[in-house]
Amino acid sequence: MSEIVDQISTVFAEKGHRHYGENVSELEHALQTAAFARQFGESDAVVLACLLHDYGHLLHNLGETVANDGIDAQHEELGAELLQENFPPEIVEPVRLHVAAKRYLCGKDPKYLEGLSPSSQLSLQLQGGPMTADELREFESHPHFEAAVRVRRYDDMGKVPGMKTPGLDAYRELIAEFAVL
Repeated sequence: MSEIVDQISTVFAEKGHRHYGENVSELEHALQTAAFARQFGESDAVVLACLLHDYGHLLHNLGETVANDGIDAQHEELGAELLQENFPPEIVEPVRLHVAAKRYLCGKDPKYLEGLSPSSQLSLQLQGGPMTADELREFESHPHFEAAVRVRRYDDMGKVPGMKTPGLDAYRELIAEFAVL
């Protein structure tokens, strides 16, 4: 279990400085998203899913301007595929579904779409745009859809330049607690 903790820490240390159109680095974004989830009393599983939701961005080598280049890196699938080797579905599925949750919220509430950052609006178009009525119903039937929506809401919040948060080391025990292999 310590191997996955060390692997995650190493990936964030080596690539967490990257930016993907927001005014915070990937590491800052992950830490803020997890901090907001913890602040609002979420379960440890949701907090960890928040920390790891964009892990896939750190795993591809498509560059920091991937969305501007018109490419959907499918970071949610990339991250979930790697994480599923070491974590249970309560962590992996909200990571896998957080992009679908953005599409879901845009399909349910046009005001949500208006509130997205420019970077999120751009990536939304590459990811399929707002869900249709049929897609909304199908998404709502997924057993992890509510957790994915909560992760998405904290994802939207975690874009505050200069925000102070606990560092990645504050989550080592939580990562180890949920690691299953």
